[in-house]
Amino acid sequence: MRIGEASRVSGVSARSLRYYEDEGLIVPGRCGNGYRDYCRSTLDRVRVIRSLLESGLPLRLVREVLPHLAVGQPGAVCAEFVREVERYRDGLATRIAGLEEQRAALDAFLREARGSVT
Repeated sequence: MRIGEASRVSGVSARSLRYYEDEGLIVPGRCGNGYRDYCRSTLDRVRVIRSLLESGLPLRLVREVLPHLAVGQPGAVCAEFVREVERYRDGLATRIAGLEEQRAALDAFLREARGSVT
């Protein structure tokens, strides 16, 4: 299928599909006229990429894990990669904790401000 239909079917913009291709994450086929031709397996890969990116993984880590997911061997990732994802997750937890503290401070301010509104 061509890029417009692939975009509609996958829920990923045509621009993102081109970006994934530029980054070497997908390799769509080409029609005789040079148009991209997306097969079902490429769209499945696009969905995996999208899911990983939406989970917060940076593109660098997505690129590293994709070959292992493609062969259906999630256990095949190296221990260092797992540690790197854990560090990334821990960094997110730290950022979330900081945001929760900020929210609590704002809530306290709003409680006081509402109590003093005349």
